[in-house]
Amino acid sequence: MTDRFDVAIAGAGPAGAQCARDLAQRDYDVVLLEAEQEDEFPRQSNKSTAGTFPSMMSSFGIPDDVVMQYTDSVVLESPNEHYTKHQPGAVLEFGDFKNFLVDDARDHGAEVWFDSRVSKPVMEGGEAVGIRYAGDEEVHADIIVDATGPAAPLSKALNVSHLEREKQAIGIEWEMEGIDIDHEGYADLHDAMMLRLDHDIAPGGYSWIFHTGEDTAKVGLCYIQNESHRNHAQQGMSIDDYLEYWLDTDPRFENARKLEGKQHRGSAHLQTPGKLHTDNFMAIGDTVPTIDPLWGEGIHKCMASGRAAAIAADYCLTPDERDTSAANLSVYEDLWHERVAPNARTRLAMTHLLYLADNERYDTLMQDLQQLPDDILSKANEGDPRAILKLFHADDVSLVKRFAREELVDLL
Repeated sequence: MTDRFDVAIAGAGPAGAQCARDLAQRDYDVVLLEAEQEDEFPRQSNKSTAGTFPSMMSSFGIPDDVVMQYTDSVVLESPNEHYTKHQPGAVLEFGDFKNFLVDDARDHGAEVWFDSRVSKPVMEGGEAVGIRYAGDEEVHADIIVDATGPAAPLSKALNVSHLEREKQAIGIEWEMEGIDIDHEGYADLHDAMMLRLDHDIAPGGYSWIFHTGEDTAKVGLCYIQNESHRNHAQQGMSIDDYLEYWLDTDPRFENARKLEGKQHRGSAHLQTPGKLHTDNFMAIGDTVPTIDPLWGEGIHKCMASGRAAAIAADYCLTPDERDTSAANLSVYEDLWHERVAPNARTRLAMTHLLYLADNERYDTLMQDLQQLPDDILSKANEGDPRAILKLFHADDVSLVKRFAREELVDLL
């Protein structure tokens, strides 16, 4: 079977589904291919903590009924300190959110093909002209979009994706009940998303508690198996062991219970993106490193990359003579660096430095944040050099030297 579309998108996650939504609303012939079966979607790919911000909800028309809990603040914890910042947010029911995006794309005219695992691009004259899926089936399109995440079968075949395993963060999360949300000696986590920097719990990464209402929350941790992880890790402990250690030692979990069937595992890459496109082809979402390096927020970034790809496709497909060459599709790369992940290198470098710091330095960081202007952390996360410098101390020189020795070569 051979079908032809204006755009064929592999992967029905937030990036792929949003790209399909935008293009279908512009009346393009779009097909969205998803590996999972429709009656199970998105059980296998329900891998996000699903914490996001109102700007994403309003920008992309996301309804309230996919939200588990709206939050009022973000809390940062270290082993002995904490910092609370007023920052409205939303914790989504990720499965409901993904189903909404797919249903909305379909309602606007996109075709959605489930049970259609992609394997490689269909090539003609050295260029991608389609997608091979579900064994030996093919679909052809003027533009191909890979939104399959780190698997990236199309991007890798086209030499676009260069995801490095040593830059991959792995994560585990449980939805739990019976949590003491406002335990004495800790921050009040009612209506909050909390991130904890503590190498005893997440060596080379961070852990989190996202309040989802009453005494329930999403609880998890992630880390990169890099030099910082190796320096702080306990021999023989897996990511599951670290989570169990946290649950056993933090008094907030003394009476907590895991909700059956509510475990999620996932991964993401923290590295500079490299190439994003070639002739007739774009890579979006976590197929290229899109996740926010400091907050770990990936949903808004993925959605924004899907929208940027839709704008680029529209630009290439609207003339009387369509031009989907790499040169013309470069508008996507421009939009990505301008709107999706501006100052990506600076922000990523700051994040790597953060993970290299020790627990005592994390305590000092929390104390500093309590004294600095409220917007300093947001500005630092946006890559503002002056804001980043305000977070450094004179005795951080050794930390910077270590970063330069271990990380800088990979960022250039």
